[in-house]
Amino acid sequence: MSLTLIGIIGIFALLFILFVLGMPVGFTMGLVGFCGFSYVISLDAGFNMLATVTWDTFAKYGLTVIPLFIFMGQIAFYSGVNEKLYNAAFKWVGHIRGGIAMATILACSAFAAICGSNAATAATMTTVALPQMTKYKYEPMLSTGAIACGSTLGVVIPPSVVLIIIGLSTEQSIAKLFYGGLGAGILLALLLIITVYVLCSIYPEWGPVGKKTTFKEKIKSLTGAVEMLILFFIVMIGLYFGLFTPTEAGAIGSFFAVVIGVVQKNLSLDDFYNSIFDTLKISCMVIVIITGAMIFGRFLAITRIPFDIAAWVVALPFSKLTIMAIIFLIYIIGGAVMDALALLLITIPIFFPVVVKLGYDPLWFGITITIVTTLGAVTPPVGATTYVVGGMAKDVPLERVFRGVAYFLPAYILCIILMMLFPKVILFLPSLLN
Repeated sequence: MSLTLIGIIGIFALLFILFVLGMPVGFTMGLVGFCGFSYVISLDAGFNMLATVTWDTFAKYGLTVIPLFIFMGQIAFYSGVNEKLYNAAFKWVGHIRGGIAMATILACSAFAAICGSNAATAATMTTVALPQMTKYKYEPMLSTGAIACGSTLGVVIPPSVVLIIIGLSTEQSIAKLFYGGLGAGILLALLLIITVYVLCSIYPEWGPVGKKTTFKEKIKSLTGAVEMLILFFIVMIGLYFGLFTPTEAGAIGSFFAVVIGVVQKNLSLDDFYNSIFDTLKISCMVIVIITGAMIFGRFLAITRIPFDIAAWVVALPFSKLTIMAIIFLIYIIGGAVMDALALLLITIPIFFPVVVKLGYDPLWFGITITIVTTLGAVTPPVGATTYVVGGMAKDVPLERVFRGVAYFLPAYILCIILMMLFPKVILFLPSLLN
């Protein structure tokens, strides 16, 4: 049995079966990687590899950036920034037809930039925004679709844990990935807002006009929300000028998030404890997934699957654009059946060499596949973000939530097409760091 065939059996058989049985992603990848490595070389070598990779991963200084940015997001969450951001967005655009849905997407963008979590943003915005849209008699499909899709911006707009992991996996600059993600995130947010405008133009009853506010009320609404947005820009500017590393940026952001919460008297001792506890849980989950991916990656390396696939794909009698479209289609399908982070960690070692051989910019690829995999966060059968919204929106059947999401899917497709046609959308801001 060839090493390539062994690898294919490991990936498409055992890995898939364990996923279906509900085994956690990190443990699944680790178990398959260990078994495959041990089968190809020896059991002793497998145990040595398991110990070495686990120690090296948990002892890696670069991974400290993950819990720091997660902690920053949790502090913002427990400080009630979500409600302030939504209130500010509502005051500014709520009087436009469909404006509350637009405000929700803007609030999702702002909160996702601080939080970096799809699920947390979806849960928060469903709690805060859905009652407001229900109050103004918004169509439930529009309301839930806007929340579910707006929440996916959490993995694109920095600080994004997914972008951090892509940077660590491909040895790229995290700061450049952050700036590239900012451009892509703004583009996707604008396209989602345009979708709301188009839908409300076709179906005016879907998004009734909200209450008008004075300019004074608009300015006043920024109080309490603008501090966290300023903190976000301090982090980004510090990274831009090289004043601190991404890890130091996470530490600085976390520290000042705590200071802002305490000064505004929005962060109690219990909230602080809950922030630490949730950060610990999320960080452990992410690092276990990374460890499992590293073990699985060792197995892939000895089977030479990434290199064989890269050579095979490059040799295909198709244009570069067609090959890239095939890769994106694989990511869309994969994102619909498994967790986005796990999908990226499994596939980056396979497709990253292909992209480099084809001559595409690695930074552009990292950001673009992040957008592509966000489709999986809202489409069945996984659609984790959609399920969060559907689970919390008790009066809206899950079927209608998915129908609402379907109206926004063209925005994702258009965003991907624009990024393929105009790579500068992603590469312009990172180029300023050179």
